[in-house]
Amino acid sequence: MNTSRYLAVCVVASALAWRCSAEPVRVAADTASIDLSTAIRLALDRPTARAAMHEAAAATALVGQADRLPNPELSYLQEGRQAGTRTTTVQINQPIELGGKRRARVALARGAAGLAHDDWLVRRQAIRADVMTAYHDVVVAGHRQALAQASATLARRTVDVAGKRVAAGKISPIDETRARLAAIDAAGALTQATAALAIARTKLGALVGRPADSLALDDDSGRLPDAVPVDTLLARESGAVRRARGELAARQAQADVERAARVPDVTLSVGTQRDDQVGRRQAVVGLSVPLPLFNRNDDAVRAALRRTDAAGDALAAAQVETAAALTAAHTRYATAQQEARLLRDDVVPGAQSAYEQTLKGFEYGKFSFLDVLDAQRTWFQVQTRQWDSLETAWRAWADIERLAGTDQD
Repeated sequence: MNTSRYLAVCVVASALAWRCSAEPVRVAADTASIDLSTAIRLALDRPTARAAMHEAAAATALVGQADRLPNPELSYLQEGRQAGTRTTTVQINQPIELGGKRRARVALARGAAGLAHDDWLVRRQAIRADVMTAYHDVVVAGHRQALAQASATLARRTVDVAGKRVAAGKISPIDETRARLAAIDAAGALTQATAALAIARTKLGALVGRPADSLALDDDSGRLPDAVPVDTLLARESGAVRRARGELAARQAQADVERAARVPDVTLSVGTQRDDQVGRRQAVVGLSVPLPLFNRNDDAVRAALRRTDAAGDALAAAQVETAAALTAAHTRYATAQQEARLLRDDVVPGAQSAYEQTLKGFEYGKFSFLDVLDAQRTWFQVQTRQWDSLETAWRAWADIERLAGTDQD
């Protein structure tokens, strides 16, 4: 076999090797693959999400507790120790709350329950976003590893061919040295790509609760969803804004509780008293009211009002920050989506066509082997750029999900 034919076989074999390695990696043949919606469902069933759900349920239970009336008090009083001279009193004391304390207390408990529910929703949304990012990181890392493997295979074969051509006296030994350096760089890139894939799998495995080496994913990274109009996203209330609004409501309810605490409660006492000296029993009715001479709860009211002001400012800040972050994420997504589609539809097919034409021309002696290598490297590079754009797009989409939700898995 002549040198040109051998080189052509090597290049074609490298292309075939890349095509095989570019397929979605299945770690185990008997492992069922999972899609993104399944991964999200598995992650939401993990203890982290359930803990927030339990806290929301606990806060809801406290609403009923806040609506309870204060318990009555049973008291027994005996005056004197000798029979015939003792006076015995048995009575029930019932505190009566005034000033709307019960109503304010229930409103505060409902605000706390709403805040806990908002925390749960924010946590769920954050988990969804984390899974979206981790899932597509694994898929993109798999494609990057495939490209790095193909590049390393090509580099090793290039070294072999270069060595044979140096031995035949057709190229300079410097070219062989360059080929060896390129092979070393390609091997390093493959090592890094393999490590990145392992790390991505570990992160996703921790989120969904499955061993990293058992994950087999459906490759849907190339199917980017249509961008939601930014005005539609801004019209939604983000988790951070919703929580800040709930915090404001809770602070206002606390201020109402402190205001109600300024009104003294009344204690009604009803009972019976037996006087052994007169030998009869008589009814006892009493009413006690604390005198607000030293403590009118003024400082607590002022503190609650200042905290309400702080919560209002935090809500305004959350609205501004979320709008800015959401607009930036939408811009990143739209830009990356457009670039990924341009690369997929035009640049990558063009680079592939140029490579195939160069390879065909090389077989007929119109191009050199270096031209073929350059064309194939360009094809690899634009594919790497395509996956970079897809990763950027999916990360931006996850940020949108984290901020405002996407209504999609």
